[in-house]
Amino acid sequence: MTGTSSPVDDALWSAIGDPTRRRILDLLLADGGGTASSLSRQLPVTRQAVAKHLDVLDRAGLVRSTTAGREKRCEVDAAQLTRAADQLAAVGRTWDRRLQRIKGIAEAIQSSRQS
Repeated sequence: MTGTSSPVDDALWSAIGDPTRRRILDLLLADGGGTASSLSRQLPVTRQAVAKHLDVLDRAGLVRSTTAGREKRCEVDAAQLTRAADQLAAVGRTWDRRLQRIKGIAEAIQSSRQS
């Protein structure tokens, strides 16, 4: 992407692209953290599935985990989530500029046809 200070991180967006992982992030933010077990009680997926989703989020840097007994407690990494939001805003600005150029071209074509 041109004209932005930070390139789009495909691993980050791949992790966020999954609806279950977005829901997990929402729950972690709302609850201040959680474990695979606590999250699975709030989701229509197994504890094992939640653990796999948490691993993907962890690899993307979106969650940090600490071991508590037999389970890992996960919390959202606010800095990485902010980075994701900044990237999304940059992508939005890029597409806004592209759409404005397309609109200008379409208006010029329309105007030339009316002349």
